[in-house]
Parts: sequence; structure tokens; C-alpha cells
Amino acid sequence: MSNYFSIPHCAMYKRLLINCIFLLTLSGIIPVFGQSIRQPFDFPILLSGSFGELRSNHFHSGIDFKTQGAEGKPIRAVLPGYVSRISVSPWGYGNALYLDHPDGTTTVYAHLQRFTPEVADYIKEKQYATESFAVNLYPEPGLFEFDQGDLIAYSGNTGSSAGPHLHFEVRDTKTEEVLDPIVYFRDQITDTKPPRINQIMVYPMEGKGVVNGKARKQSFKPVTAKNGKQTIATPIKAWGEIGLGVNAYDYMDNTSNIYGVKEIRLEVDSQLIFHSDIDRFAFDETRYLNSFTDYEQWRNQRSFYSRSYVEPGNRLRFIKSKNRGVVHIDEERTYHFVYTLTDAFGNSTKLSVWIDGSEQDIPEPDTENTTPFHWFIENRFGAKGLRLTIPKGNLYDNLNFAYSVKEDSLALAGVHQLHNQPVALHQQAQLSLRVMRDTLPEKRQYGIVSVRNGKRSWIGGTYQNGWINAPIRELGAYSISQDTKPPVITPLQQENWLGRQQFAFRLTDNLSGVKTYRATLDDDFILFEMDNRSVITHKFNKSSLAKGTHTLILTVTDAAGNESEYIYDFNL
Repeated sequence: MSNYFSIPHCAMYKRLLINCIFLLTLSGIIPVFGQSIRQPFDFPILLSGSFGELRSNHFHSGIDFKTQGAEGKPIRAVLPGYVSRISVSPWGYGNALYLDHPDGTTTVYAHLQRFTPEVADYIKEKQYATESFAVNLYPEPGLFEFDQGDLIAYSGNTGSSAGPHLHFEVRDTKTEEVLDPIVYFRDQITDTKPPRINQIMVYPMEGKGVVNGKARKQSFKPVTAKNGKQTIATPIKAWGEIGLGVNAYDYMDNTSNIYGVKEIRLEVDSQLIFHSDIDRFAFDETRYLNSFTDYEQWRNQRSFYSRSYVEPGNRLRFIKSKNRGVVHIDEERTYHFVYTLTDAFGNSTKLSVWIDGSEQDIPEPDTENTTPFHWFIENRFGAKGLRLTIPKGNLYDNLNFAYSVKEDSLALAGVHQLHNQPVALHQQAQLSLRVMRDTLPEKRQYGIVSVRNGKRSWIGGTYQNGWINAPIRELGAYSISQDTKPPVITPLQQENWLGRQQFAFRLTDNLSGVKTYRATLDDDFILFEMDNRSVITHKFNKSSLAKGTHTLILTVTDAAGNESEYIYDFNL
């Protein structure tokens, strides 16, 4: 660890840098890094994930480095800087370190196994002070300083990680927008493989278009010739307003992983109508992914189709379009669509799609028993035992909202179906359901649940005069359940605890989920670490404990307020 930074030096350097950036911006040159960046490992790098990949409800905000299938690989600072933030959680980024650099950028290192000893000691002190494993810490600037190449942490698999890797981000420190880091590692990665198109989707606009005689979306699979050229062999006839979407992946040399596509261009008769090129975005934009993609297709089929037209409520800045990418087929002729997909290394693939303009009847949308919702205003809906408010800015397009309910006289509430297909909300709506059989004295044990394929997932909410109020993030099926069962505490390999000098438990809950846990040893708080499988562990040193009887007490509470306690007495 270096004393490269002093606070006055850092402040002076930052002011100088800001002035340089201002002058360069006026000249049209916008630097990102003030000096050469190094890679975070000492071995050749391969990626398992690319920037901007389509993920559930968000764009991937960094790149994922492979770590040779193992944890514990030393991670180096890619630039000189100081630790500005540390986060520890069993979910999300797990153990993560944030370094601020004098050029106005922040780098993020996530899913870490462990930190350097001095950082780890700082974290533990704060965890004991707050009596919480999960912490978000913001050390004083300069408390932990690193030179480029210094060891800062070790790679791991913590948080919401499916295998050992390093999630790495570059952010604009001031705006916290994420930038594509791949540009700094291009000369260290081999990629000669272009993206590959798996299918396209043609979308007739509701009440305004038709495709092959039908007013619903239809998918078409390209045929690949021996020379590798792809074409759509199935005839496509359309009339009125249509849009297209594409399902595609990218590939790299020396790995079997699949990646997201960086750039999508769609032309019609040689005219560019849609262009997306993701190289930066803000975190408050990331849920626009649910408009950028076909949300219904993802929710039902777990397949991502990138729309090549823009819904009116989509505010993504990296999209450019003409007429929102919607094409008006109004002549009986062949329209030539061309997709060009390009990755971050300049590899491209093209697909020609010929759509025949063929006059067909465009059916009116079925609006019977529906309520019109508009994307540009607040929308409210009420029915027996239900109130729904969708604030302005949460719908991406207009909607003929369909509602139904499956009554159950023995249940706490019926199953309320909010629309007949999944619809994502950009932030949230407020849902209120009435408790039909209000008998529980402890009202926290009531909660709204989402119902999907017979499975109920706890959302919770607050009780008020016989109603449960909760925020929701998509339209779907909802009801009310009760959670009166406390969490289950399961000791793991208890017979080995004293020999291994480690306590271990698995925490589970039937519905609302574990919310908090707290442990004491001989009435003093002790810290248990939790992993993403809800296993908690505490390492101890027998030599630091006095001879005699000791008592471990673990208390676990779920989101409905139910509590369990586990007591373990042992002798040394």
C-alpha cells in the first residue's frame, strides 16, 4: 500500500484534471482515463460476461473476468486510487470494493472472496459496531490508498454469483454512470467471431398492423447456408404498422461462453430506422431494459428479444431511431430490411429480411371488458377488494388493461389477475388488497403475494384498516397470504463445530423469508457471515475462550415478524 495520495495532493490533482477535461470537452475530445490502465490479474484474461448484456430487469453494468475456475486469485488495482466504498452482502455484488481515481473515474471489483487484512479489519470493526453482517461503508478519502498494480483483494464467488469470477466496472465518479471497460482490454483479448442471429420477431402494432393474416407477433428462424450467410426462408407478408425484434448472441475466441451484442442497426430500403449502441448508461435507466426487450417473451419463455423499435415511454439514451423504428407497410411491394449486428471488437453479421407488402384486413383490438391505460399519465383502477395506482412514467406504452379475479370464499383474498400478460413497470405501482377473513391479531403476518404457476412469492406490505398496501413492479396475479410459521434454524455438522472451531447453520423460511438474525456467545454479540445459500458461519478461537460452559444463542426473525431461537451449550 502506497502513500501516493495525500488529501491536498488529491484535491489539487482533481481540480487540474477537471480543468483539462473542460478544455478537452470544448475541443470535442473527452478522455476517460488519464493514464494507461492495467488488467486486474497477473494471468491472461478471458471474459465470461460482456458490458450491456441483457439480464433480468437490468443491463449488465460491467465485464466479468474468468478466474480459471477458482477463487482466491490476487486482484490488482488497475489505476492508482483510494477506497471510496466497501459493500458486504449475501446478495448482489457480495463483497465489493470501490476505488476512486484522480482522473474522475471509479472502478468496482465485485463478488470478492476476501479483502486485504487492513481493509478486512476495518470492515469487521464496523460490522460489530452495527451488529450487522451486511454493511455499506464509505471510508474517509485517503484512508486506504493503492498504487497501480497493488494487491487490493482476492477473487471469489460471493453474493448473487453463479460461479467464481470477478465482476469489474468503470464508472464516471461524478454521475455514477457505468462505462464499457472492454476498450481498455481489447489488445489482451482475442475475438474474431461475429454475433449470431438466432431468430427475429415481427410485431404488428395493435390495431394498426397485421403479419401473415394475424394481428399477433410471429417469430422467424434464419436458415444458414454453407457459406455462413443467413436468410429468412419463410415468406412474410405484412400490412400497416410493424416493428421488428432480434434474438442474438455474441461469441469470443478460446471460450464457449455467449455474450451480449453491443450494437444493433436496422435499415429498411437502405434507410437507417433503428440504431442502438450501448457504451454507457445510468443505473436509473437500467430497468428500461424491460422496454428495450420483449418483456412478455422473457417472462414466459426466458428468451431475450431486443426490440428494434422504441416504445413511447422508453427513454434510453443510447438508442437512435426514425419514427421510433416503426415501419408503415402501405405499398404492395417487397420491403428490404437489413440487420447489422456488431460486437465491441468490430466483428459484424448481417441478415436480410424481405417482407412483402400485401394488403390485408387489420382487425380492431379486442377492448371488451378492458380499461384504457396511457403511458404518459397516472392510471388508477378499482374493483371489489382491490385498488391499483400506476404513477406517471411507469408504463412504456398504452395498454388495454384487462382484469379478472378468481374468488375463494375460504381464502384471505381471491387471486386478482392484473392484465392478461406480463407487463413490467419502470419503477413501481401501489397495490392494495382487502383481507376478506381478517382474524390474525398480529397484522404483520399478512402480506401480498405474487402468484405464478401455482407458486406464491412474498411481497409483504403494510396493514391499514383491513387492507394490505404494497409496491409491485409488474402486472400479474396477486393475492394475500399469511405467514405464521417462524424460520427454521438447521445446525450444520454440529459434531465438528469444536474441532473445526466454526459454528454453521442454514436459515430457511416457509414464505416471507429471513429478514434478520443475531447471535450472542455468553451474552456478547458475535458476527455470523452469510452466503447466498442462507448458510451462516462464525469462526472462533478456542484458546480465547475460558475453560467451562459456554452458551451460544441464535435468534432469527422473518419478514412477517415470526421469531425462532436456537440455544447451544458446550464445554471447554
